[in-house]
Amino acid sequence: MDAVKGIVLCGGKGTRLRPLTNYIQKTMVPVGLKQKPLLEYVVRLFKFHGITDLVFLVNYKSEQITNYFEDGSRFGVNITYVKDDPKSKGTAGALLTAYNQGAVNTDDTLVIYYGDIVTDINLSELLEYHNTNKAWSTIALSSGFKTRVGVANLDNDSKVIGFEEKPVLKKPVTIGISVLKGEILELMKKLKGNNIELDFMGEVLPHLLKEEKLVYGYVTQAFWYDVLSTEAYEKLDQKLVDDMFKGILG
Repeated sequence: MDAVKGIVLCGGKGTRLRPLTNYIQKTMVPVGLKQKPLLEYVVRLFKFHGITDLVFLVNYKSEQITNYFEDGSRFGVNITYVKDDPKSKGTAGALLTAYNQGAVNTDDTLVIYYGDIVTDINLSELLEYHNTNKAWSTIALSSGFKTRVGVANLDNDSKVIGFEEKPVLKKPVTIGISVLKGEILELMKKLKGNNIELDFMGEVLPHLLKEEKLVYGYVTQAFWYDVLSTEAYEKLDQKLVDDMFKGILG
């Protein structure tokens, strides 16, 4: 069986979380009643599901992350740090930097996790689903997403004929977690070529579909929350987070 590695994207500046992120790396903002760093919830989720080989893709204020987590042994995991390369930008570009530095390889199964997401998703089930379907990529999705804005219904003359306040979307939405077959790294390398930036969702995923590679969606009812902005952070139910992670935090 291929080795499973957890890849956490935690190098962004978190501009929508300013002024908080002027001082704190966005994945290190305190979460829950115990005010643990958001990234600790990610680490403990991986550990809970037996994924102990982690790679952190870091850049902005990376010292805050490395000083807190060190080699990961305090949390029962092994952490490798890979600093972003300015010549290889974008989500896929950052992953290629890890590949070029030997932190991941084509024999691995890669669990990609955006570091500003807090969720109690069952990673074991996600991996089993991915392997059973022999997928090149499996995207974690959530149904019943409630939009944060109202939606207007217009007639052909743009007259408002109805209005829905924060409706629930009929289609599932991506939640910032995916599983990749390690072989995709070579495909991404060719796709990037001499370009500076390569985005996974915008470029790699459409290429996989074009090449008729197997891509699956894993729909989950798990709790998840995107701490993408100051407003979202302020609205996060800290007690709910602790309740959801009671079994994971120990």
